[in-house]
Amino acid sequence: MNVLLDINVVLDVLLNRSPWVADASAVWDAHRGGRISAHLAAFSLPTIFYIVRKQNDLTKAHDGVRVCLETLEIAPVVRSTLELARSQPLSDYEDNLQIACAIEAQLDAIVT
Repeated sequence: MNVLLDINVVLDVLLNRSPWVADASAVWDAHRGGRISAHLAAFSLPTIFYIVRKQNDLTKAHDGVRVCLETLEIAPVVRSTLELARSQPLSDYEDNLQIACAIEAQLDAIVT
């Protein structure tokens, strides 16, 4: 199964956020164990960096991005992705962009 991880799932793991870290870690471990293929939308990385830096420090933020790049598949964002997101019915463009990334990368699900 190929899944797109929402920003919050990744942040739960990187920041050890209770009570969600247990479930998020199970998904992360399933990817590392080869039971699923986890992807992250490219546009999520700057947000992850910003939030980790705000809650920790610059080194931790760089480490978080490094871990994402080394561990997860990255779903690209190109013009067609942005246009597809505009056509989605939800009122939140970021949610629509997650959906569009999953559609264009032909993923099976979004884990949020």
